[in-house]
Amino acid sequence: MSKTTPATQFLTRADVTFTLARYDYDPSVDRIGMAAAEAIGEPASRVLKTLMAEADGKPVCVVLPSDCEVSMKKLATAVGAKSATMMKPAEAERLTGYHVGGISPFGQKKKVLTVIEARAFEEPYVVVNGGQRGLQIRLSPADARAALQAIAAPVVAV
Repeated sequence: MSKTTPATQFLTRADVTFTLARYDYDPSVDRIGMAAAEAIGEPASRVLKTLMAEADGKPVCVVLPSDCEVSMKKLATAVGAKSATMMKPAEAERLTGYHVGGISPFGQKKKVLTVIEARAFEEPYVVVNGGQRGLQIRLSPADARAALQAIAAPVVAV
């Protein structure tokens, strides 16, 4: 497994402090973020999953705790759209340059609007996919937001 991915290169160029965590990726699990949290010994609320969606037909990256589901209505509201839907996996891979299970919000092929769940900012640090299956990045939520120029908003389904 490489230590260098477009995500780590992006963060290095942005002068963001981060550390890496690796685990054995299992493609057969249903909830990849939850499996990653367990494998690296972090609470699921701190390990954030990266989802790709479309809001009024425009791509949006959504970053939220791996033990939560995104509310499409709240996501649409957060970005000023009428509606939002999940992006098809093949389209997410094409747009980001990453494979499902290894999609990072950092270093995507095309810069898109990113929304980070507001509760992530209650954590001292968060863990986000590093752009490769089995690779996670630990960093401060404020640094993640700044590097991505992301919106912080409540997007979790209740």
